[in-house]
Amino acid sequence: MPDRKIISTPNAPEAIGTYSQAVRVDKQVYISGQIPLHPQTMQKIDGTVKDQVHQVFKNLSAVAESAGGGLDDCVKLTVYLTDLGNFTLINEVMSEYFSIPYPARAAVEVSALPKEVDVEIDAIMYLQS
Repeated sequence: MPDRKIISTPNAPEAIGTYSQAVRVDKQVYISGQIPLHPQTMQKIDGTVKDQVHQVFKNLSAVAESAGGGLDDCVKLTVYLTDLGNFTLINEVMSEYFSIPYPARAAVEVSALPKEVDVEIDAIMYLQS
């Protein structure tokens, strides 16, 4: 197996279970699902679902940067929503963090997420070096 490097940053919420924020294997980085927690307080942010989506992308960005890349290096996202009716918010907010060509993406509705949040997103990145 190629070398694995565990990615960890205080600029994103710490893992709240038996997982790493991200794992890098060669040029691929697998970012664990991020939820709208404030990195310093580990509390769910106040605000709307749109505010939650912004915080999730901020957390993903912090982990991506710690791994040596950025959100534009993401090749795949998986979005988990407790209400698929909020899907248009994902597109709206995502356009503020990503540029063309956009990563591949899947979105699924789930019955519940950790800490009773409305959205969770995980990512796969491919780094050039």
